Amino acid sequence: MKKFWEFKALVEENAGELSIYGDIVSYKWDDSDTTAQSFKDDLEALGDIDTLNIYINSPGGSVFQGNAIYSILKRHKAKVNIHVDGLAASIASVIAMSGDTIFMPENAMMMIHNPWTFAYGNASELRKVADDLDKMRESLIAAYLAKTGDKMDRETLIDLLDKETWLSAQDCLNYGFCDVVEASNDIAASVNSEFFAKYKHTPEELLEIAEKTPENKQKQQEKEKEQAEMRQRLIEEAKSNIETTKLILGGLTNESI
Repeated sequence: MKKFWEFKALVEENAGELSIYGDIVSYKWDDSDTTAQSFKDDLEALGDIDTLNIYINSPGGSVFQGNAIYSILKRHKAKVNIHVDGLAASIASVIAMSGDTIFMPENAMMMIHNPWTFAYGNASELRKVADDLDKMRESLIAAYLAKTGDKMDRETLIDLLDKETWLSAQDCLNYGFCDVVEASNDIAASVNSEFFAKYKHTPEELLEIAEKTPENKQKQQEKEKEQAEMRQRLIEEAKSNIETTKLILGGLTNESI
């Protein structure tokens, strides 16, 4: 299984590499997951480097973990180069803003939106959740505006966040979300069909990619197998019920003669 993050020290160039190719999570369950703490530990393991190259292909995840990773990278003394290989969506786009220079192939994308969560409780508790989400949004706004500079104003950014906006590489260059647009690459956007289903305006091409990725194909095949097995169980149960009904009706008929 490919890890969510991968570090590689480049001793000859006094540089290190980091790849973010999956969801950003709060709790680490297996090797495909990461938290801000595990990220920090492995970044420190790279030692004293002058350049850090980060390759992102992620649909996002936990706001708190992503914000922590952003802060870790902003504090790092190395020059940070961000390469958005396929997709930097949601909090992954905020992590991308930590780059001194952000590169995007012309077929890569970013997505920005307001933070959201699930909540339950009484009116006072739900109002607090809404207030907390507003504070989270301010932290995102600060990260975006710190990178975009004069190319973006607060009102325009808030409008983009409100609309859950999917941005091409050229859009990102125009708004200041990236610095360099490169030639297209062959890396498909990191796609988790279940994760994308939570968004309102996921581009159709990304949803199509999601259905074609080996991992999601396997999930679909497993789902179809489960459905087939369930249908077979229902058929067997129906046959059994029919036979039982025949026996009961047959007994009743014999008793009535």
